[in-house]
Amino acid sequence: MRPWQLILLGFILSMMGVIFPLLMVIQILPSTFFLNFFSYTASMTGLFLGIIGASRYVKENRKK
Repeated sequence: MRPWQLILLGFILSMMGVIFPLLMVIQILPSTFFLNFFSYTASMTGLFLGIIGASRYVKENRKK
């Protein structure tokens, strides 16, 4: 994958990790163990993918 694709995927996963708990707090979605675990996992995976994508972007575009 290209670095910008990793950053975009990381952003989407991080937003899912924010939106799902918000929907659970305002009681649109029921708070289940699976949804809580999925939200946490999506948030952490998005964070790591974003960091990896940013580091790969810097590595490819660094002046030599």
